[in-house]
Amino acid sequence: MHEFGIAYDIYATARKAALERKAREVRSVHVEFGEMAMVNPEQVAFLYGTLVEDDPLMKDSTLTWSVVAPLTRCSCGYEGSERFVCPRCGKLPELVRGREVTVTHMEIEVDDE
Repeated sequence: MHEFGIAYDIYATARKAALERKAREVRSVHVEFGEMAMVNPEQVAFLYGTLVEDDPLMKDSTLTWSVVAPLTRCSCGYEGSERFVCPRCGKLPELVRGREVTVTHMEIEVDDE
């Protein structure tokens, strides 16, 4: 189950970013899942919730997400979302975007200085 490893990496990335910004609480973490990443976002969110429950900095945070459609390019000049066969020339297009899992933004609470 690679979803656990992904959930842990999201947790670790968010925690590190929060500590670097001297946050006292993390409220939410937003992630973009590429459609071709072969990841179940609901499962990642569940596992993230179990990882943060004992961490005072992260325990009340929620994981939100969006799914990013794939973008492919072909040597013939085609650019679009066809993943398997280029509609212009019949070759296999290159996947440019759609496999990544990216933490895009977070909502944190900081003390007034």
